[in-house]
Amino acid sequence: MGGASGGGLVSEWRRGCAGAGVSGVRAGRHLQRDVSVIYSILTVDPIRPESMAVALAGCLGVAVGDVDVADPDGDPDLRNWDALVSCEHRAIHGDLAWSLDIYAQEEVADQPLERDVAARFAKAATTTVLFPASEAPPSAYWAVTQEGLLTRARLELSDDERPLYTVTAVEAPVAQLPRATVTRFAEIVREQRPDTPIAQAFAASVEKVRQAADDDSGSSIWSAKVNLVVWERVIRQMESGWAPSGWYPADLYRERLEARDDLAEIGTCLPREVTALLNAALEQLDRRFAVATTEDVAGGLRGELTGASAEQDPDGWWWLRRPDPAPWEQA
Repeated sequence: MGGASGGGLVSEWRRGCAGAGVSGVRAGRHLQRDVSVIYSILTVDPIRPESMAVALAGCLGVAVGDVDVADPDGDPDLRNWDALVSCEHRAIHGDLAWSLDIYAQEEVADQPLERDVAARFAKAATTTVLFPASEAPPSAYWAVTQEGLLTRARLELSDDERPLYTVTAVEAPVAQLPRATVTRFAEIVREQRPDTPIAQAFAASVEKVRQAADDDSGSSIWSAKVNLVVWERVIRQMESGWAPSGWYPADLYRERLEARDDLAEIGTCLPREVTALLNAALEQLDRRFAVATTEDVAGGLRGELTGASAEQDPDGWWWLRRPDPAPWEQA
C-alpha cells in the first residue's frame, strides 16, 4: 500500500483549473481571490452536503449562506464563487467516506489551525475526522473523534485505480475504527527533530577553521556533525519529558548512545582545532545528559538495549546512566 497524501485533491483540482473551457474560467475566478488558508480533512462517515455547510459555518464563524459546498467535477454554474468558505468534497472508499478540501478567504475572521477545524467539524458532524500530520511519512495522520479524543493514525492507500483508504493503526482506541491496531508509532518519533543550537554552532565554527586550513578530514568532520546533532536531539527530548510524543523507542535510544560512542572515537581523526571545538560542545551536552539521567546502579541498561552480558563493560560512561523512568516503558 502507498501512503496517503494530505491535500492531494487540492493539487488535483488546481491542475484541472489549468484546462480550457468554462470550468477552467470559473475555477480561475475562485483561485484569483485571496485564499488565506486551505484545510484538508477526511471523514469516517458519509455526510450530506447540507450538513457539511452547517458544520463548516460553525467551524469558521460565518453564515451558512457564505459556505459553498460542491463536487469539484460538478456544474460550475451551480457554484457560489463569491462564498467566503468553499468546500470541495469527493467520495472515497474503505475506512473513510469523504475527502474535503476547504478554502477560507482572507475576509474570514476566524481562521483556526487545521487540528481545531477538524475537531470542531468532528463534533458538529458527529463523526471521526482525519487530517495530515506534519511529519514526513505520507501515512502520518491525526484522528479526532466527536468526543474530542485526538490520537495519531496511520493511513494507507492501496495501489488500485480507485484506491482503498485503510486506517491500519492508531495510538489510542477509536470506536469508529475498530479494525485499526492500537500501537505506538516509532517512525513518528524518529521524524521529530528538535533544534540543535550547540551542534549548529559547532558546524559553523568548523567551517571557519576549514576555510583557514587545508585538511583531508572531510568524512570525519561530517560524521562528527551528524552524530553531534543526534546526541543533542536525544538530550533535548529527554529534558522536555520526551515531548511531543511522551515516549521514546528503546532501539532509537540505543542508537543515540552509539552515536556518542562514535563521537568519542572521531576525535582522534580530526585536526587539533576541530577536536577542541568538538570537546567543548560535548562538555556542554554531556553535563546536561548527566543531569537528566540517573546512575544505572544495577548495570542492566546496556544489556536491556543491546543484549550484551553484564560482564561486558561499556567503554563510555553514558551507558552507565539511564533515564528514569525509561521512556520506552511509558509506551
